[in-house]
Amino acid sequence: MSKSLVIAEKPSVAQDIVRALTPVAGKFEKHADHFENEQYIVTSAVGHLVEIRAPEAYDVKRGKWSFAHLPVVPPHFELEPIDKGKARLSAVVKQIKRKDVTQLINACDAGREGELIFRLIEQYALGAKSGAKPIQRLWLQSMTPQAIRDGFDKLRSDAEMMGLAQAARSRSEADWLVGINGTRAMTAFNSRDGGFFLTTVGRVQTPTLSIVVEREEKIRKHVSRPYWEIRADFGAAAGLYEGKWFDPAFKKNEDAERRADRIWNEAEATAIADAVRGRTGTVTEEAKPSNQASPLLYDLTTLQREANSRFGFSAKTTLSIAQALYEKHKVLTYPRTDARALPEDYVGVAKETLAMIADEDLPGPLRALSGHARKALNDGYVKPSKRIFDNSKISDHFAIIPTLQAPKSLTEIEAKLYDLVVKRFIAVFYPSAEFMVTTRITKVPTQLDGRPQELQFQTNGKVLVNPGWLAVYGKEAQDEDANLVPVQPNEKVSVEEVRQAALKTKPPARYSEATLLSAMEGAGKLIDDEELKAAMQEKGLGTPATRAQVIEGLILEKYMYREGRELIPTAKAFQLMTLLRGLAVEDLTKPELTGQWEHQLAQMEKGKLSRDEFMAGIAEMAQRIVKKAKEYDRDTIPGDYATLAAPCPNCGGVVKENYRRFACAGKEGNAEGCGFSITKIPAGRSFELPEAEALLRDHQIGPLEGFRSKAGWPFTAELKLVRDEEIRNWKLEFDFGDDAKKDEGDGEPVDFSGQASFGACPKCKGHVYEHGSNYVCEHAVGAHATCDFKTGAVILQQPVSHEQMTQLLATGKTDLLDGFVSNKTKRKFKAFLVYDRKDGKVIFEFEPRAARPAAKAPAKKAAAKPS
Repeated sequence: MSKSLVIAEKPSVAQDIVRALTPVAGKFEKHADHFENEQYIVTSAVGHLVEIRAPEAYDVKRGKWSFAHLPVVPPHFELEPIDKGKARLSAVVKQIKRKDVTQLINACDAGREGELIFRLIEQYALGAKSGAKPIQRLWLQSMTPQAIRDGFDKLRSDAEMMGLAQAARSRSEADWLVGINGTRAMTAFNSRDGGFFLTTVGRVQTPTLSIVVEREEKIRKHVSRPYWEIRADFGAAAGLYEGKWFDPAFKKNEDAERRADRIWNEAEATAIADAVRGRTGTVTEEAKPSNQASPLLYDLTTLQREANSRFGFSAKTTLSIAQALYEKHKVLTYPRTDARALPEDYVGVAKETLAMIADEDLPGPLRALSGHARKALNDGYVKPSKRIFDNSKISDHFAIIPTLQAPKSLTEIEAKLYDLVVKRFIAVFYPSAEFMVTTRITKVPTQLDGRPQELQFQTNGKVLVNPGWLAVYGKEAQDEDANLVPVQPNEKVSVEEVRQAALKTKPPARYSEATLLSAMEGAGKLIDDEELKAAMQEKGLGTPATRAQVIEGLILEKYMYREGRELIPTAKAFQLMTLLRGLAVEDLTKPELTGQWEHQLAQMEKGKLSRDEFMAGIAEMAQRIVKKAKEYDRDTIPGDYATLAAPCPNCGGVVKENYRRFACAGKEGNAEGCGFSITKIPAGRSFELPEAEALLRDHQIGPLEGFRSKAGWPFTAELKLVRDEEIRNWKLEFDFGDDAKKDEGDGEPVDFSGQASFGACPKCKGHVYEHGSNYVCEHAVGAHATCDFKTGAVILQQPVSHEQMTQLLATGKTDLLDGFVSNKTKRKFKAFLVYDRKDGKVIFEFEPRAARPAAKAPAKKAAAKPS
């Protein structure tokens, strides 16, 4: 009997499909990797199981990334399994190849990425016979049982989905082509002076980095300007209130730092303060009611933003916690979503979820929410509303909300994130908060510059009249500005005190993960072209599921680093932007590239643009990037370069940077330098300006991590300037030294006051810091060491990032790291780093091996045949 194979994107969706189909299609039998009845086989992927790779002839290893092998534009793309999904892929392929399977039903998520996951699995399984088995599409925006059954009644044909399928493949292959060619071309360009300077670029990561670099450029170029503000305390019959002077005739102009309440001349500020001192003013005020609706439900990006702002969680940490709440605890819906609405048939599910919150004995602070959930139900707050329930605002997945499963044994950080989602879910059904917003103007008649004038001061007040949804967050009706004393219309008030504050303008703030996620999400606003802006309106840079990965990738590749909650670009980031601008391939740095692709892919989905035409344009772009880098023949890339504060160690002259080197430019009045120069990127690691200045001043620096050998392996070393009498100048050398001796110190205590601790020492509970090429306990260095906790910042060529060290100290275990290289076999291997409490050391822990299938009962042996 022929059967239809249903392939879902995730195991949980496969289970939902089985539950929905059982009443109409009969009971399913559960197997190891699939469910089966007389009509259907239901199985699932676990996200992407297959990825594209270049044909063998183009698969050039890292150490051979030279222009000789570029551009890479293969005639076709081959596929290979993703390591972590090999077992699941094998199980799905086995079902696809079954002879009784005569039809495939794509039940992956309703969107471009879900389409790609299915198409690549089907192509990998059937190879040249791809398309031999008919394909139909299950398109779901709601996961209620009835919605699933309705979806099976209205399966879409393969022809209907062909535009989306082609757009999905094209986006994937285009990212591969631009990423591979751009990365290898820039790496080859930067490695021409020796070493291996890995320089990654990509359609999403490079514009994201550009956003951070451009902000840092504004910060560096910002010149603080002094200004003054005048505040006065006014005495009314009911008490004192404060007002700030402002110019009612002020109009905005190109100078963004100019404001109505800023005075740019100290003498003018003093004159205004003196003119109102001891005077009497007249008060007028206007009070207006104002409503504030609750924020919309969370998508992943808004959840990451808020968790970063409130708790300091990185985007990656928030995603991993949300994933655990979804997969392990089953208390949240699927988190990798860009939607902030629910399906229109979810009104009943929302009521059931609120009932769970109201009736379950939730742990800790969550218990206080039960009353709010019950009020939402009892007062009829849950009703159809396009603000909350709207299919048109959902693509692959709906908003993140609690499930009907009550939480049990959540960790502290899991409970924090769950609490955010539950509060937002309850609050979204509540009425708007109601305020009374008051603007009070105090006019003081006086003499200024010998002329009668009326100086004005403004006071703003906001009174919460009805908390509405704010009650869910614990904010009841109260006067939010206790200083806003009541006044009568046109009441006369006295100027009791005047304060003149001298201030300075500040540069724009650096990006945090929260604000960078917002910038990525709203990157379309940076585009002038209206058509491209519209194409990016819903997408932004990256997707909610990949933005955290993009940020982590930029940190991993040393393009930026975290300092507290700030993200700061490195010298390598500035160097990349200088290179791309200098080579005239700036389109790699701008979100317009994504806007252009999104516009063209949307046209392809509608059948208005052919896949061949789009891919030809991408191939041309990849070839142009390589051509620009290959043919660049000048000595240096033009750019905004620095002059170092430290003098030339050879002649005392001025040292300036160019694209590749720090070089002596000679003493004042002498245009020629003495010949001293050092590379800016020794062994593939960019000098930060303070590091270069310290090296010139002290003739040594380090140990520093992040260097790479010609083969691409990371290492740690000191750098020294050594006098070479043959050339009568100084040259740069590596000094690997003896880390053990360095870490023991010279008997002097080590000052860690300028560093942030990575966590508590697992032995003595002291603070752990980075010291030399190790992470050490503060009590393990110096002559009077009382602890011996120490572990390498690079272990068997695998760098241990700051984030992984923090995780190790907090939980006792890192993530699975895949860059270790055996000293004996020279082979790479994967392992967790784990703190062994018994021995007091950091050791390896390996992935558990998959259980072997049970041995089959031996078959009866046939009689031996004569040989």
